[in-house]
Order: sequence, then C-alpha cells, then structure tokens
Amino acid sequence: MGPRTLRSLLTVSCALLAVPAMRSQVFVVGMKTATSDVVTDFHPTHIEIPDKPLDERGRLELIRNLEAEQGFAHRELPLGAGLTLIANGNMAPSGDAYKKLLYQKGQSAAAGDRVAVTALEFKPDRLVIDLNGGPYAKHRFLSHVQINDIQLAQQGPTATGCRITLIFEGGLREVTAAEVKALLDPLVDFRAKSSEEAYADTLAPKIKEAIEAHEILVGMDRRMVLASVGAPHDKHREHSSADDSESALYEEWIYGEPPQPTKFVRFQHGRVVRLEVAALGKPIEVFDKNELSNASDPVLQTRNVMNGDAQPGQEIGHGTAAPPTLRKPGEAAPDAPTSMGKVKLPADTPNTPKQFAGER
Repeated sequence: MGPRTLRSLLTVSCALLAVPAMRSQVFVVGMKTATSDVVTDFHPTHIEIPDKPLDERGRLELIRNLEAEQGFAHRELPLGAGLTLIANGNMAPSGDAYKKLLYQKGQSAAAGDRVAVTALEFKPDRLVIDLNGGPYAKHRFLSHVQINDIQLAQQGPTATGCRITLIFEGGLREVTAAEVKALLDPLVDFRAKSSEEAYADTLAPKIKEAIEAHEILVGMDRRMVLASVGAPHDKHREHSSADDSESALYEEWIYGEPPQPTKFVRFQHGRVVRLEVAALGKPIEVFDKNELSNASDPVLQTRNVMNGDAQPGQEIGHGTAAPPTLRKPGEAAPDAPTSMGKVKLPADTPNTPKQFAGER
C-alpha cells in the first residue's frame, strides 16, 4: 500500500468519525388519528319483514337477484368477518369499537367505493353476505408443493373483502332481494344512480344489459364504458408502431389491480377495438371481435334513390338531366294518347307480303 493510498484512507476515516451518530425516527400513527374521519352515526331501518320462513325457492331467487349486484359503500367497511347487522336493528360493533375494528383489521372499502356481492350463505337465523370476494382468500393446495425448488402453483390472492352478517330475530324470513338491499342500506347503497347509468336507459337493449351487468363489449364508445365500469385508474396513449410517429394512435384504459383481474381496454377512433382480461393463474383472454355491429350502429332512415332523370311533374334543374330522346332539338313531343288504340297486325297494312300476313 503506497503512502498516497494510506493518506486517503486516513482522511476518510477521520471524516466518518467527525460525523455525529444519526438517529432513526419512527412515526407511530395511533387509532385516534387513523380513524378521526370515520363516521359512526347509525340509523336503523324500518322495513316490513314477512312472517313466512324462507324456503328453497326463495333462496334461489335471492342468489339469482343478489349475487354480482353492485352498490356504493355508505361508510368505511372493515376487512374480515366481524361486522354484524340486525334486521331493522343496530350494528355491531358500533361507535369506538367500530373504529377499533377498522384500525386493527384494515379497510376493505372507503365511503363511496363501489362494492359487489360475491357470495351468499344461508343459516337458520341469518344471511351471510360477502362483498368484494369475502374475508378469506381461496386456498390452493398446490401452492405448498415444490419440485426442485420450483413452485407448482402461484400463491393465491390475498383477501380484500368484507363480510356482513344480517341477523333475523326469530329465524330467516322469506325476504326478497329488494328487501335485503333496503335492510343493508345503512352500510351499502344499492339505489344510487349516476348520470352515466341514466344514460344507459336510452341505449339498445343489448348495450343496456351489458352496462347493468358491468361488462365491457368490443364496439362500445367511451361513454358506454364509463357507464358500465366507471373511470379507469390509469390511461395510456401510444402509437400502434413504436418506431413510426405517423402510425395510428390508440388509447388504453386499465381497470383493476392484482389480485383482482386486470382489464386492458383499447380505444381507437373513440370505440373499443380490443379487450384483454388478465387474471392470476389463468391465461390472458383477448376479445377483438365487434359485438355491437348491429346494436350500436345508427339506424339509417329509408330513402328512395332515383336516377338523374326528371320525374313527372318535376322541373329540370340542378342535379337532374333531361332523359335521352331521338327527337331533334326544338321538336315538340307528340301528344300522349288518351286511350290505347287498336293494335295493327301486318296483314292489315297495305302492300304487305303474304308471308308476313300469315297466308300460305
């Protein structure tokens, strides 16, 4: 080691010794600060509940009319399965206990967020409703199996949903989907209707059904997509060819984040031309065929297309031409006969050869 190198090392060491010891600072957010904006006011519902117990037909009707229904959260909803609501009664936990549940388990949906009913479970005195996938993630056994340190299957998505237990005192009654939605109104609003959803009522039946089911179809325009699934969380605008700035320009909207399915919606000339759906553990689904070729195209009004000849009673002017004729310029057309005359056969014509007159 040369003297110059040794001098450099000594200089660096002295500089490090001269710097005072740095202290790390840790900020701890308490429950009071984290839940200061949480609304705990609660107003029970007053819905008339039938006395008849729920039968098998009623269960099928609830599954058919409730699953996949979407609404908007009226308040912050906690992760997990700790939320209980008594029909026409109070919610548990409530007040500070509700804030504590949010602080300990986390938040599944903020006030105003869109939530969807993903599962229903029927018990003797209660209806268990899972929102946004429920409180438990699906377990995959193959995720624990490895071969040569290679995992056979990916880990399942983490749970991000909420579970609401709707209790009916005296047993589960024969309630309809509309009555269940009304009972859940303190937590989830299923009646909210935005301007985009109102716009869907003016569309063709196929498009309206897709919007009500919150689906995206190839051929929709931007407003239809907004009415169906709302605004995207990300947008990109690119050229179809990265090396050619003169190539066609398209816009891509992105919906969803893992572990939920991610949708890539590509617009060109204001219409959806390609839809890609990427879900964990599944191959990417690609849709590029126009599904609204007959539903979204404007209906053309029937009209008669005529030639350039002037029609009877129409003057010859711009855009019309006189019909072809063998008459000389200025020669008047003969008067049209008022009635059909007798047909003259060749035999009636003088100086007509007999072979033309039909004589032998």
